[in-house]
Amino acid sequence: MAADPLTPLKTSAWGATGALATSIGTLVCCVLPAVMVSLGAGAALAGLVSAVPQLIWLSEQKALVFGIATAMLALSGAMLWNARRLPCPADRRQAEACTRLRRWSHRLYATAVVLTALGALFAFGLPLLA
Repeated sequence: MAADPLTPLKTSAWGATGALATSIGTLVCCVLPAVMVSLGAGAALAGLVSAVPQLIWLSEQKALVFGIATAMLALSGAMLWNARRLPCPADRRQAEACTRLRRWSHRLYATAVVLTALGALFAFGLPLLA
């Protein structure tokens, strides 16, 4: 049985998905509470925290959350960088799948970078202005 020629690209896509998942964690940690309070939804935030008390731990451990997110971004970026010049298969359908997978991987990674930067702004940048 021949090896799947898209395996390295699939791996980098999973890496980008993992980076996106950890960047969403930075939003839950730091952006969600700030936005809810600024919109006057402090009572809703209190109800959310009582229902999901782990949010307090995430907010207290924001350096760890951002460290993990940054490590995932670095790992995913390295995987995408290593897969950037891999040839796509000669078969037309597989080549289209290859191109589509590359495009989605890069989009996921870019979204993860933007979300992590937004989370960092709320967690570390905006408190300096107050």
